[in-house]
Amino acid sequence: MAAAAAVPLRVCHQEIVKFDLEIKAAVQDIRDCPGPLSALTELNAAVKEKFRQLRGRIQELEQMAKEQDKESEKQALLREVENHKKQMLRKTTKESLAESASNITESLMGISRMMSQQVQQSEETVQTLANSSRTILEANEEFKSMSGTIQLGRKLITKYNRRELTDKLLIFLALALFLATVLYILKKRLFPFL
Repeated sequence: MAAAAAVPLRVCHQEIVKFDLEIKAAVQDIRDCPGPLSALTELNAAVKEKFRQLRGRIQELEQMAKEQDKESEKQALLREVENHKKQMLRKTTKESLAESASNITESLMGISRMMSQQVQQSEETVQTLANSSRTILEANEEFKSMSGTIQLGRKLITKYNRRELTDKLLIFLALALFLATVLYILKKRLFPFL
């Protein structure tokens, strides 16, 4: 009967060792994984599943220990269960560190994406500013040329206004001379004795 009870106990020990090794291998895979984030998440889920299975086997071992008839075997198995629980606690801490590293990696990737978007927006803004500056410079050059044209036009209008005044004065003087000549001729023909 003792040999029959030892078989499940041995199988339980072997499965605990097997899950322990699988967890160690999975944690190493997480450390060696360069990315992408989906691969890290998948490995992290696999580690969690192995921990769940390991926890179940340790609980089975604890139950078997409590069912032992001999007190010495019971105490030895309970110490072994406690030892496994402590090891699992240390591994859980490592798992949480790996999960934290995964979360930090995810956050850093998100920040990297946001920074990339900001850089792209900055490049577009700089391009827009350069185009605006070019347009403003072209408008400034056109304004300068228009300003020169306006000043030339002003000078010409002033010159034409003076010429108009001079022309009016000459026309008035010519008209006065014409009238004076007509009056002189009329006077000589109508009143020759005067």
